[in-house]
Amino acid sequence: MADPPARGWLAPLAMLNRRTAPPLLIYLVAGASGFAAIAETFWVREQLGLSATSLLALAAWLTVPWTLKMVVGHLIDTVPILGSRRRAYVLLGAALQVAANLMLAAAAAGLTAPVPAEAAYVAASLAAVIGLVVQDSVADAMTTEVVDRTNADGTPRDPDVVQAELGDVQVLGRVAVMGGAFATAGLGGWLAQVWPASTIFLIAALLPLPSLIAAFLLRETGEARERPDARVLWGGAAFGAAMLTLGLAQPPFAEEIGFLLALVVLLALLRLTVAGVPPETRRAMAAAGLIIFAFRAMPQPGPALQWWQIDVLGYSQGFFGTLGQLGTGLAIAGALLLGGRIVRWPLGSVFFWLAVLNAAFMLPTIGMLFGLHEWTEQVFGFGARTIGLVDTAFSAPMAQLAMIPMLTLIAMHAPEGRRATWFALMASLMNLALQAGAIVSRGLNAVFVVERGAYAALPDLVIAATVVGLALPLLAILAFGRRLRPAETPAG
Repeated sequence: MADPPARGWLAPLAMLNRRTAPPLLIYLVAGASGFAAIAETFWVREQLGLSATSLLALAAWLTVPWTLKMVVGHLIDTVPILGSRRRAYVLLGAALQVAANLMLAAAAAGLTAPVPAEAAYVAASLAAVIGLVVQDSVADAMTTEVVDRTNADGTPRDPDVVQAELGDVQVLGRVAVMGGAFATAGLGGWLAQVWPASTIFLIAALLPLPSLIAAFLLRETGEARERPDARVLWGGAAFGAAMLTLGLAQPPFAEEIGFLLALVVLLALLRLTVAGVPPETRRAMAAAGLIIFAFRAMPQPGPALQWWQIDVLGYSQGFFGTLGQLGTGLAIAGALLLGGRIVRWPLGSVFFWLAVLNAAFMLPTIGMLFGLHEWTEQVFGFGARTIGLVDTAFSAPMAQLAMIPMLTLIAMHAPEGRRATWFALMASLMNLALQAGAIVSRGLNAVFVVERGAYAALPDLVIAATVVGLALPLLAILAFGRRLRPAETPAG
């Protein structure tokens, strides 16, 4: 088969139309959902009695809805609400987002009594995440429906053209997510300097408006509805009940038990999904999945580092907003400039260098923990803020660049007839990796205890997180890298 003709940098823009607008608007809302993040960070730090360990535990629990995305997607495909399998779920997700921000506004204004502000914060955080998961699942489904597989006369369209258009829609989706973040990151930080957190949360309650527009623009799919798979729904319900029980009872190692339970459930469903795939390909796919999982599971230092940046370095809400906007803008540029090239490189090499660069970009922060910014101020005339800006400029594109080969690999090896299920399962597994990283972060914070205003142990914590974050993917590449080659060559 002849190679498809070369396509320009802006080719995806040709797919902007009324059909693609609904999922892109929903992705835009997802990207903009961090508008109040800076105000939230300062409010939690100054007003709530939650420790760094508690916040990390909450972060681990908030990844659970993302691990259940496959179950949510199955519900959206098979269980209509008032006859709707798309619009109703978008409205439900948007309503949860609005309710979450209104709850946060009430908590920040002291209006939730007798419910403690901490409890309101946890409930609102959970509602917001579920709302995003529901909307994201609908948007993912719609991106596969907005490209026609047949011509008007019923004949099949050129597969290369269909694949290119599907790829263009995915590119637009990533740009929409990052564009939403870019548009709101700086604004959220700057407004947090002049308005109270309650006002910022009220403004955030308006952000799901594009989702409401999307709900009225979208066309409900005319495809035949399949019957729900009891294994998925009942298994998901049992898993959700088990996770809720763990959350309420809080036995020792509750987060770890929940992680292992989720891992077992997802692996069992993945095994069913790839049952017909040749063994050699299955092994290669498993090796690739383990390497990506290890990369995604890299731990972060946690909120203590941000507290230190606020208290010691003097980073303000506005400066955090500037960092967020700079980082998002550069991530968009990095994805556009390097995304097409990085997917052509060997997967092991890509993640090796991404892991090394991630660790290298932590060195300026580690240096400032030992006074690097004071030395540069005296010798060169620039201090912590300049170092922070430069470090962000180099490190920001890393997360998006890591997503591109991951998504490409998942799509490339999706088994025929089970592509949507496979993609959702792998996405859930990769989100579970983030929960693993949060658990490791919590363990490191338990070993290197950092309290507000007492940062003596912070250098050890950041160094430990950096070393573990480098070691995990490198060990996975060393152990499984040789099995990748069959998975790197797509079927003809």
